[in-house]
Amino acid sequence: MLVFDVIGKRRWFFLFSAILTIPGLIFIVLTPLTNGAAGLQFSIDYTGGTNWEIRFERDGVTADQIKAVLAKEGVTDATVVATSGGFYEIRTRQVDLPPPPVASPAPSVAPRGSASPGTSPAPSASAGASSSPAASASAAPSSSIAPSPSASAAASPSGSPAPSIAPSPGPIDGGTELPTSGKLGTIATALQQELGPIASQRALSTVGPVISQELTQQAALLILLGSIGIVIWMTIRFQDVRFGATALVALVHDVIVVIGTFAILGTFFRVQIDALFVTAILTVIGFSVHDTIVVYDRIRENRARHVGEPFDRIVNHSILQTFGRSINTSLTVVITLTALLLFGGSATTYFVLALLIGIVSGTYSSIFNAAPLLVVWHDWDERRKARTAAASRPARRPAS
Repeated sequence: MLVFDVIGKRRWFFLFSAILTIPGLIFIVLTPLTNGAAGLQFSIDYTGGTNWEIRFERDGVTADQIKAVLAKEGVTDATVVATSGGFYEIRTRQVDLPPPPVASPAPSVAPRGSASPGTSPAPSASAGASSSPAASASAAPSSSIAPSPSASAAASPSGSPAPSIAPSPGPIDGGTELPTSGKLGTIATALQQELGPIASQRALSTVGPVISQELTQQAALLILLGSIGIVIWMTIRFQDVRFGATALVALVHDVIVVIGTFAILGTFFRVQIDALFVTAILTVIGFSVHDTIVVYDRIRENRARHVGEPFDRIVNHSILQTFGRSINTSLTVVITLTALLLFGGSATTYFVLALLIGIVSGTYSSIFNAAPLLVVWHDWDERRKARTAAASRPARRPAS
């Protein structure tokens, strides 16, 4: 007697999967429709931009105050998030950096006796120039440069330039230097004038649009190639395309659950996904396939042991036999990830969260989605073969 009929209740499990995935799909679709206002929030790794983490000496500085100063400087699309240690993470579109220094061309030396273009030739001695020592002494050499009036005015002690507050060019707490030039230098000066000195700078990075576009293409290619490779390998391993295809459906379910969750978090809490998110997705794919293979291997063994038994009963036996192993394996990983989520650093919080959601979803989909879908496909294939056989069978003539 069966302890629990998983296959008989498969429609309820499919319904639960639809409840998990449909809201996430809606928010994923909202990402391009709202131009990023809702749905997935991409970090500068994918969009390009500037990431800056700073901490002020004065306590009580808020994210709203920082955003107000940035808005005065024309940076209206910035996101400011409080992180650990009193730091604030400023993410914005790529801020104009100071242009690289342009090397000045070396001065060309004209050959003796030749006049440079645009200058009048020096009068020759035969033109009536005085040959007295006084005249020759008063002749200025051609390489002398008269000081400009502006330079002499700037050097005069009477000049009183207006005082300005600028970030110190020397290294501050954290071992890095605050920007002092370009747009970012102007922002740093404005922040210090309004909110006090910046005590520490933990990170400063800028990603250009070309690099971010390459990262996006590589991320999509990695997930696509990984999924195709898994389907091909499982089809060869079990000698049946149905095993590979249903495993792929379970993978897509897990990917949608993780991405959809982050689309919802991005809409309401402005949670962003970065380059580590792709690593989390690939890890989830691998873990989900691992659980699916455990169930499928037991199905293959039981088909050989119980020849003639209905396929749905074989699959249900296989699920119940591997249920404890799948739960125990996943539970050990979930406990470890929960500890990392609670006590780990803020830099890996969303990476660990993506792994945690994906591994729980992968365990569920392997047991309650992949194997029942295999039964659904098998039953549909058997009915199709029966209809084909019935259509090809000659009709009996009525008895005379």
